[in-house]
Amino acid sequence: MTDAPGILQLLAFAAEPGGGNPAGVVLDAAGLDDAHMQRIAADLGHPETAFVTAREGRRVQVRYFSPDDEVPFCGHATIATAVALAEAAAPGAFVFDTAAGRVDVTTERDANGRIVAGFTSVEPHVVDFEPEVAERLLDLLGLIPDDLDDRMPLAQSFAGNLHPVVAVRERDTFDAFRFDPVPMRALLDERGWKGTVIVVHLGGEIVDGLVIEARNIFPVGDITEDPATGSAAASLGAYLRDRLGMTAPFRFTVRQGRHVGRPSVLEVEVPPVGGIHVRGGATPL
Repeated sequence: MTDAPGILQLLAFAAEPGGGNPAGVVLDAAGLDDAHMQRIAADLGHPETAFVTAREGRRVQVRYFSPDDEVPFCGHATIATAVALAEAAAPGAFVFDTAAGRVDVTTERDANGRIVAGFTSVEPHVVDFEPEVAERLLDLLGLIPDDLDDRMPLAQSFAGNLHPVVAVRERDTFDAFRFDPVPMRALLDERGWKGTVIVVHLGGEIVDGLVIEARNIFPVGDITEDPATGSAAASLGAYLRDRLGMTAPFRFTVRQGRHVGRPSVLEVEVPPVGGIHVRGGATPL
């Protein structure tokens, strides 16, 4: 599970062999300073690497670094870290203290003996876009207002990171849009968006059990799109409940990563109030 002492590498949320989002995990990072953690994350080149910087029983302090910056929270690296902790100790509940806040985590073995994990996000919220920022974002995505799904207005949703949510009406448009990563990165930095831009397509009705196709824009290092984004899945849950008014509890599935050759699946449970629960597995890279 590791190609260097103390550094684990796992694939989270894989829908099939070769799918999922890679994450680095360092279970004992108490002696590492910020520069050292950033260097490890950059050398690994994964979308994020998680560092357990303190631990007391089943409560841990976790920090997350992309190849070029620290981020408040990362869902797929949380799943990977939880699986690694459960394998090292035993399945059960954990508490992760993150820069975004407390995240409750569960781990258990499924019917095949594989450890699966789930996290409950921090308290989410949804906010509007400034019209000029929405216009700039659509322009960078090569989209126009007529391309959007009228059922899902543009908004920004937070469940650990603040994510813009863009819903595209037609599947062909969703599959075909392109973007220049350099000006997109500049916009993310300007707006303080530490996570991804969520672009989604819903082919059917917005009901309990729906399946959402997602592309998560994340231009950092050599990465352009994130294969599986747990914080974005949680943010989508908050958007559906708190902005669209879906009656909770409800569940939905996010399918992501096929556009970058890493098919992934994330299962989301949305309670009537509070944080959003995202569930998945992680396997050695």
